[in-house]
Formats: sequence, structure tokens, C-alpha cells
Amino acid sequence: MISSRNPETQLPEPMPTTPPLWEPSPVRYRLVSWLFAREAESETVATRVHFHASPEAVWNHIMFYEEVPGRPPFLLRALFPHPVRTEGDKSRVGAMVRCVYKRGDLVKRITTVERPRFLQFDVIAQRLGIERCVLTLSGSYQIHASGDSTDVVLITNYRAYLHPRFLWRPLEALLVKQLHCHILRGVCAGVLPGNPAIHPVVAESHSSNCAPPGDLTCTISQSCSRR
Repeated sequence: MISSRNPETQLPEPMPTTPPLWEPSPVRYRLVSWLFAREAESETVATRVHFHASPEAVWNHIMFYEEVPGRPPFLLRALFPHPVRTEGDKSRVGAMVRCVYKRGDLVKRITTVERPRFLQFDVIAQRLGIERCVLTLSGSYQIHASGDSTDVVLITNYRAYLHPRFLWRPLEALLVKQLHCHILRGVCAGVLPGNPAIHPVVAESHSSNCAPPGDLTCTISQSCSRR
């Protein structure tokens, strides 16, 4: 019997793909939560950046930016989901905003809009695969005039499950800080396209340069509360 198939034209079945070792994986998150997750504690991380632009210019770009440009720092890519774009209207109270991440999304509800100085939101859904480790609760942008420039403070409030806290808290703060810097770098690129000079201010606790290349420098201040 002669088969009508030509062996030379048969295509091999695609091999299953797995994320590279340096990319976050839900399996790794589940393992970490199984080993270290305990009773939740509330945490807050705040990152402050100084812009050479008016509060109105910074506000407008926070309102209307969609894409988050640039490559996140390696540690953020390796250990934490990072944002890609936003969808929705941030300019009115009650509006829903979807933040699309590399692997999942967040849904935010705008709770306070005080143009051009304060934007606050609650996180009503988180689908990032890290919910048994870290669960985002809310956040805000605080915009303060500073002479001819502007200070922006980005705040994230979250519920932390991993223990012992003296080991996990610094790592979480570092990752959230890098996430903040990545987002604010996108705001910076829209406000001051090209190669903006943005300088750090003095933080309440400790400061550190962001990992991505360029002139954006961030400072971080952290406050924590336990349940």
C-alpha cells in the first residue's frame, strides 16, 4: 500500500514553550506562597520624582498616557509582573481603568480626582498570579508645585503575605519602587520627550537610583503597618 502523505512535507508538532528562567512564572509564585505565606500585613511604598515641568503638564500626561514605554529593569522583569498599557478614563470619579501587565491585569476604580494635584484609586481586581504573595489594595498620585517644577509622589498600598517580614519587606519595597520608576519614566517621556533631566529629592527614609538607563532618578520612602 502506498501512502498519499509525503514525509518530507510533514511539519513537526510545535514544542510546548515555557517562560525563560528569568521571567516570573505562576508556578514559582505558588511555590513561594506555599513556603512563606502567612497572615497578611498592610504595607505602603511611596516613590517621589522631581519633574522640570508644570503640574498641569504632568497631570495631563498622567491622565492620558496609555503605553508604558521602555524596558523594565532586570530585577523587575525577573521577579514581578510589569505594566504594558492602560485602558480607560482616569479623569472622573467612578471610572474603571484596566492596567494590562505582561502576564495579567489590574482593574482600578477612580475614587478621587482633584485636578491638577491628586488622583486616587482602589484596586477592585488583580489577576497577576501573585495574589497569594502580594495583593494590591489602592494607590494615588500626589502632585505638588515646587517653584517652576513639580514633585510627583506615587503611592501603592498592598497586602503582604510572605514571612518573615524583615526579609521580604525590603525586597517588596525594591520591586515596587522599580515598578513606580518604570511608570513615572513613561510619564516623563511624554512630558519631556527626548532626554529629560529629572533629579531626585530627599526621601524620608532611603534613596536609590533606578535600574533603567537614562536621567530619571527616583527616591523611595516606605511606611508599614501590621494587622
